Amino acid sequence: MRVNHVGEVCAQALYTAQALAARQSGRVSAEQLARHLEAAGREETDHLAWTQKRLEELGARPSYLNPAWYAGAFALGYAAGRLGPAVSLGFVVETEWQVEAHLASHMDRLPAADQASMAIVAQMKEDEARHAREALGAGAMVLPRPVGVLMAAAAKVMTTVAHRI
Repeated sequence: MRVNHVGEVCAQALYTAQALAARQSGRVSAEQLARHLEAAGREETDHLAWTQKRLEELGARPSYLNPAWYAGAFALGYAAGRLGPAVSLGFVVETEWQVEAHLASHMDRLPAADQASMAIVAQMKEDEARHAREALGAGAMVLPRPVGVLMAAAAKVMTTVAHRI
């Protein structure tokens, strides 16, 4: 659950930074894009609260590195946002696809008796898939394969470290 919590910390940073970059772009569609990103970010806030509460129920703690995860994700989100709406939304799509896959694998590893965690992860998975679909519908480009591979490698480092620290 700590890894999922870190993912939600990063989601807060990504969506906040991408909305900021959209507003700073001065494009006509920037306000609409920013509102789209902020709406998804509000939903991610629910996920953050759910995972925080579940960590507390399990007697676990969040990652000590959350400030670093937030800063790194904010920088990535801002950079993606500065590349324009199609790229910014493409970054959302790729991120959500990867998060959805992570959550699916997490559900396979959860103890069958942990129905509370299972319910949280299942709802998050559904929401992430919808965020990707909505971003595609809003004009996202599908990012080149090497970008997805780099993002997956970075996510692997993050999840491995967050699990322990």
